[in-house]
Amino acid sequence: MADELVHYSVANGVATITLDSPHNRNALSAQLRRELSAGLDRARADSEVRVVVLDHTGPVFCAGMDLKEARGSGAQDQGVNEFPQILEQIWTSPKPVVAKLAGPARAGGIGMVAAADIAVAVTEATFAFTEVRIGVVPAVISITVLPRLHPRAAHELFLTGDTFDAARAERIGLINAAVSADELDAEVERYVRALAHGGPNALATTKELLSGADAEGMRARFAEMTGLSAKMFAGEEAQEGITAFAEKRKPNWIPEA
Repeated sequence: MADELVHYSVANGVATITLDSPHNRNALSAQLRRELSAGLDRARADSEVRVVVLDHTGPVFCAGMDLKEARGSGAQDQGVNEFPQILEQIWTSPKPVVAKLAGPARAGGIGMVAAADIAVAVTEATFAFTEVRIGVVPAVISITVLPRLHPRAAHELFLTGDTFDAARAERIGLINAAVSADELDAEVERYVRALAHGGPNALATTKELLSGADAEGMRARFAEMTGLSAKMFAGEEAQEGITAFAEKRKPNWIPEA
């Protein structure tokens, strides 16, 4: 049986869910998605859990969808079909969720950061919506990301796929704080302590108020965006982009200099 890629632990009312797949930069493989979803369900059901922390091992928080699994797969078999469930679990969790980034996030990884209630990253962390550069669309993650980002920044960063740093991520609303590496643990702990002071029912109800949308409405939007995203992943352009990425070359749509 394969070793687990997501670890779950509880201490002092805090459930820590740790992505542990550093060999592929914590990419959202089928196994990681399955275990992450199970961990989120477990935290939700545990009456002793007051706050959830999303953590990671290795230098990268999450690189997005596992492109090795996406290569050659049809629309119905794309892993992105299962990803909305995870974003919805984070977004609608009655327990506040804190994302802790000791390194970069890309694409779907940023979707999880945006879905969390609080996000703290080291100043060295970088971010990028890389979808367009491999011929796909940030469709699914747009549902959690767009409510966070300043509109002008969203247009620029979604369309260019450019990398941006943690300082800018904080300025445009993607994360709450960018701190030095030696301050990360303390800053996350500060937020966790503050959240734990709230009444559990009050926190859950306040989260519903802040979301501004009912669960059914979000589910319908996810269904629409999932169909679009899966279609793009399976399309000729995306398969060329994914292949080019794997072969470390430019995709065929980039003009020759």
